[in-house]
Amino acid sequence: MTAPGASPPLAGPSVARFARYAGLVGAVLLTVAGYLGGALPDAPLGATPVSIWRGPHGPATLTCWLVGTSLLVGAWWSLRAGAPSGRWAYVTAGLWALPLLVAPPLGSRDVYSYACQGWTYAHGVDPYAVPVVAAGCPWVETVAPIWRDTPAPYGPVFVLLAALAVTLGGGLTGAVVLLRVLAVAGLLLAAYCLPALARAAGVPARRAAWLALAAPVVGVHLVAGAHNDAVMLGLLLCAFLLVIRRPGRPGALLAAGALLGLAVTVKATAVVVTPFAALAAVHGRHTVRALLRDGGALAGGLLAALLVTSALSGLGFGWVGGLTRSGDSEQWTSPPTAVGLLVDYAGALAGRDPQAVPVVRAVALLLLAIVVVVLWLRAWRASDDPALDRARVTLHGAGLALAATVVLSPVFYPWYATWPLALLALTTTRTTWFVLPAGAATFLVLPDGTNLARFTKAPGAVAMTALLLFLLLRVGRNWLKRPPRRSSRPAAYDRARTGK
Repeated sequence: MTAPGASPPLAGPSVARFARYAGLVGAVLLTVAGYLGGALPDAPLGATPVSIWRGPHGPATLTCWLVGTSLLVGAWWSLRAGAPSGRWAYVTAGLWALPLLVAPPLGSRDVYSYACQGWTYAHGVDPYAVPVVAAGCPWVETVAPIWRDTPAPYGPVFVLLAALAVTLGGGLTGAVVLLRVLAVAGLLLAAYCLPALARAAGVPARRAAWLALAAPVVGVHLVAGAHNDAVMLGLLLCAFLLVIRRPGRPGALLAAGALLGLAVTVKATAVVVTPFAALAAVHGRHTVRALLRDGGALAGGLLAALLVTSALSGLGFGWVGGLTRSGDSEQWTSPPTAVGLLVDYAGALAGRDPQAVPVVRAVALLLLAIVVVVLWLRAWRASDDPALDRARVTLHGAGLALAATVVLSPVFYPWYATWPLALLALTTTRTTWFVLPAGAATFLVLPDGTNLARFTKAPGAVAMTALLLFLLLRVGRNWLKRPPRRSSRPAAYDRARTGK
């Protein structure tokens, strides 16, 4: 029997073989669902689950989606303790990705937004000042209505890449194909870095690779959906690998900082891991002086990348303003938004309009800043503990910071679950707490990008708030019952400090 909270035992060869081909069948079914009713350019927008069911191929589309997603998630979950080997994990993840590589965009229409933003820049218009509908993008009808009147929220590096895809693609289909190639390149870079990072963190590569690469949310949203999160994650992991392999070396730290800067200028989320990368950059014992020296070199590379890319693109830092519009959508899948919605619903019953959503979101962002600082201080203290591995401590802190960002952000989309996935897979023994939400997130959107959270606002807000309260009470109870922590440092170290 497995103890509560412990990692499950490794599955046998027959289970692994069944999981491999069950997942492959799931990926094929999702590809079929994509062609029957995915996010195709001419697919009707504003659909509901009922209208999709009643539409052409509706029952077949939803059946293929539900069965395919269930098979993929179930196969991934069954091997959450680790694949039989690292090579087996890579081959299986690649096998599952093959059908999705030729599928139409699945689960989101964001790739069309990327294409229109790239078209806008390629035609000499600032995508941070002019939304795609005003810029005259010829493909604006393919973009989800909520994003037609908003400025681009991505950094200049990704805008440049999108413009390159549009220029070389020669049309919408070519641009979408090249944007998917970029996403796959980001995943391949992440796949290259994972084994060395796993060795540095002292965890089995077969588990890290399986959790990070074979996750259905990765295949559906980063491969088939071509989300730019894949490029961000590839650059981020590459930066951490360089820092961990070459701590204290100015040239390597400048290069790692530049990679982190490029990740930030693809998607700003990457900025939360930079304090932890600075800790990993320190060679030898952690002191303020060492942190300023080595962390300063890393920060220098990051700032240089930000300044150079902003200047070369001619766009400056206009993309920072676009970030404020990313919270225009209100969905219960974001815990702060769910709490705000519930307060608003309760106020409406009392004849009032509290307008609680923006208030709760602001409080959550303040809490996020506090959480990141606390996680960093914990990593700082633990980094010099001889009983702990510095690489694992810093990677784990970065993973937790990304997880906190996902939980406390104003909005949540399923592909956000990929942010902390790789880093937590590299560092965490107990996996259920992050594997289960990542698997569940795959069910939140239909093949055409219809978000099920839009149609379940009130019950979803109640359920999310109740879950949040339950988790807070459980964490608080466990913390109160926890015995005093015993020092993990050698006794000789303690005697040296106390003089006894």
